[in-house]
Amino acid sequence: MTPDILVALGSASLRLGRLTEAERLLRRALEDREEDPIAWNNLGVVLMNQGQFAEARQVFRRAFALSGGSSAEIRENLRLAIANLENPAYDVVNENDYKLVFRGGGDVLL
Repeated sequence: MTPDILVALGSASLRLGRLTEAERLLRRALEDREEDPIAWNNLGVVLMNQGQFAEARQVFRRAFALSGGSSAEIRENLRLAIANLENPAYDVVNENDYKLVFRGGGDVLL
């Protein structure tokens, strides 16, 4: 499977609530294409849903850097991850404000 297919399957698995499967597929996609900001962002969303905020912040930082800082969605996801780490009482998971990013410019709100 190509990295594009793996990212699409991982993103679909996330939307279905299959977090372990989504994480596995996205990490597999990143093995072949480390410079894919979309895959990094979507992995960060998985990690946020799993409560792994420190790793999610690192993943979103990488995604933001790889996107050249041009993605508002990734920037907002990074902001939410940082806010959660700085204030553990900040319940970002229940706000459902993070966004998946898909190829072709479409956004899907979770």
